[in-house]
Amino acid sequence: MPKVKSILFVCTGNSCRSIMAEGLMKKRLTDLGKSGIEVNSAGIAAASGGSPTDETIEVMKESGIDVSKYWSKDLTPDMIDEADLILVMEDVHKREVIRRSPQASSKTFLLKEYAYPDKIDNPEMYGIEDPIGWGSDFYRHTLGVIKKEVDRIAQVL
Repeated sequence: MPKVKSILFVCTGNSCRSIMAEGLMKKRLTDLGKSGIEVNSAGIAAASGGSPTDETIEVMKESGIDVSKYWSKDLTPDMIDEADLILVMEDVHKREVIRRSPQASSKTFLLKEYAYPDKIDNPEMYGIEDPIGWGSDFYRHTLGVIKKEVDRIAQVL
């Protein structure tokens, strides 16, 4: 696996899942003493400058991570080009990243797909559902799924 110096998490609106992943990865890398890896997030349909959902702020705070001052970012070609590794939440995000920048196909993976030795036959099964509109309990569930994958990936970086 090539050395990763920058990670970009991508979801739809950059108000829930990718923010969770960004915050969790930054914390996990710090906890592991791994420095020199830049971590960012963006959305394929984000309203730049929007704030995280109240539920995202709440569940991240419960995990000891403050994302209340985070501002959403719309995915740009520069973000795609500058990232060494792009981790997305659903197959639609992966297809959109590659549509916008075909040369990114070799560095774009579903979060649940990255660093596993076997190829995924059905990428739809490995998506992480958008919690928007589902309440705090579903946000906690989503955070748990993302945390498990981030913890696993941080170990191999």
